[in-house]
Amino acid sequence: MTSAQQKRFEEPILNHIRRDFGLLRQEWTVQQTLDHLRQLDVGDKIIYFYVAGEDDKLMGVVPTRKLLLSHADEKLGDIMIRRVVAIPKTATVFDACEFFVLHKFFALPVVDEQRRILGVVEINLVTEEVLEGDNAAEPQQGPPDDVFELLGFHLAQARNAGPLMSFRYRFPWLVATILSGTLCAVITGLFEETLAELLVLAFFLPLVLGMGESVSMQSMTLSIQNLRANRPTLKWYLSALRREAATATLLGLACGFAVFLIIWGWRGAPGAGAAIGASILLSFETACLLGLSVPSLLHALKLDPKIAAGPITLAVADVATLVFYFGVAAIVLR
Repeated sequence: MTSAQQKRFEEPILNHIRRDFGLLRQEWTVQQTLDHLRQLDVGDKIIYFYVAGEDDKLMGVVPTRKLLLSHADEKLGDIMIRRVVAIPKTATVFDACEFFVLHKFFALPVVDEQRRILGVVEINLVTEEVLEGDNAAEPQQGPPDDVFELLGFHLAQARNAGPLMSFRYRFPWLVATILSGTLCAVITGLFEETLAELLVLAFFLPLVLGMGESVSMQSMTLSIQNLRANRPTLKWYLSALRREAATATLLGLACGFAVFLIIWGWRGAPGAGAAIGASILLSFETACLLGLSVPSLLHALKLDPKIAAGPITLAVADVATLVFYFGVAAIVLR
């Protein structure tokens, strides 16, 4: 990664948009649209046609294939895809690259704060600007996925290009760890008397926290892998949630029972073992929920799950585990 490439990543995306994108109106029919496009000079690389409402506000997108195959008297408002991924005008080239890698579209609109479309940026334009020399042409010759894999590789290089850039992308998410650690210390302080009365809770606290973190990381890693191959929908999320909840229940019961037997056999304290075992089950359920939900939410917010998901998931999982651990112990051993 050269310094010139790093500078290109920091450039505003507005410097690289195309303005010959052929803005359409949702009340037009397919025939009216085709007649309109024949009179325009829209370039030779148009992949998607964007539909606007009042004040040029982005309302939807019509893929070229769908436009050509739809009936002539159908209106664009009826055939357009209403959920449109758009890049904000404040984005940099680096931000736009992350949008392409995340969503795997070949073109994306750039919009202002009112969702008015300002232009279109294409994957070829981005790769030509970011990659140097002959590499810029290579993605066009291979399968479509090669474009995004190569672009993703260069994004990874950019993140690790130097200490300052790595710090910029990684430190904000580590603040979540600092905040959660402070909150965990406060929660532990609230249960100081419970710890003093039952010392075994202190012995097994690192074990329970470690297992909760391990389960959340396992679930998070699987979720990120699935998000690369699937576009998240509510149906996909609910299906994955049911599967993760069932897995978490089995893991929690097995690990909780094992810890219960250890505590009973070692300390002769079945009550404490039952309380800790129950907290393990609850923490596993929460950890799996977080491992699935946090990457999905970050993906929906156009953020990179690979960097942000880990610190956030572990931070929230630790806090939830402590609440369950001390809360269940205080109730059962009261």
